[in-house]
Amino acid sequence: MKSKILITGGSGFLGTALLKNPSFNDALSVGRTPPNQEGKFLRITLDAASDYTHILSDIDIIVHAAARAHVMDEVSEDPLQEYRSINTLATLNLAKQAAKKGVKRFIFISSIKVLGENTERDSPFTADCPFNPQDPYSISKAEAEIGLLKLAKNTNMQVVIIRPPLVYGKGVKGNFAKLLKLTSLSIPLPLASIKNKRSMVSIENLVSLVTTCLLHPNAANEVFLVSDDCDLSTPELLNLIAKTGGFRSIVFRFPKNLFRIFLRCVGKMGLYLRLCGSMQVDITHTKNRLDWVPLFSPEDCIKNCWHEKGA
Repeated sequence: MKSKILITGGSGFLGTALLKNPSFNDALSVGRTPPNQEGKFLRITLDAASDYTHILSDIDIIVHAAARAHVMDEVSEDPLQEYRSINTLATLNLAKQAAKKGVKRFIFISSIKVLGENTERDSPFTADCPFNPQDPYSISKAEAEIGLLKLAKNTNMQVVIIRPPLVYGKGVKGNFAKLLKLTSLSIPLPLASIKNKRSMVSIENLVSLVTTCLLHPNAANEVFLVSDDCDLSTPELLNLIAKTGGFRSIVFRFPKNLFRIFLRCVGKMGLYLRLCGSMQVDITHTKNRLDWVPLFSPEDCIKNCWHEKGA
């Protein structure tokens, strides 16, 4: 008998991709905004107080992809509380009610940022690394993880936690979209001297892992890191973006220390860390535990990003 699935965040980047997968053909999508594609949708508010019992009676699996993501122009006087209200308290409220109603499995889309912002090159994060969240978003995700794993110990509901790094693919926004734009404009960038390594995951590979975790017996009460299993330096990534889009990559050598000093002076140290720092994840545990490997190459998936833009 086919498991009945509920997904939150169906209108988001990951949720949209999941609902296109055959495993989610009959899924119930819930949230404030209906997904783009047709299907069963129920408008609800995700918060710490709402009663969800009316929608959980026949559900076997929940994929919780809804979240308060990074807010670039934060205006809240207490950003951590704003993130906690959705990413922690609303998540645990839904999970506790799901456990009481007999939901078998709760899949939580977390973030690699719960382990920190950067790694030393060739010293990747592993699933058993200690928490080291650095901002309100990652703190709220870490607190949700802790609460969910505690819930799993005290109830019969299985919890699966997935920690993606940067996710890219068709319709991507944020920093990856900016790299696509810069490449299409053929703007020279002073990044040829950067020798970092960063892990990413395509939306295709992330969907593949989530669908694997729906029913795999070895996924129960586990934490999984995910990536394309192909770490790239910033110059390598820019060259690949240019190649797949039919553009010329124009990167030139510039002293890394001077680049850091310049960005520090203009208040952009976060940009420096993203462009020049390393952030690698080791997915050995994920591959071994689930007998899973990334199915799609970065080259093919980045090429899909250009197709989305009509390039």
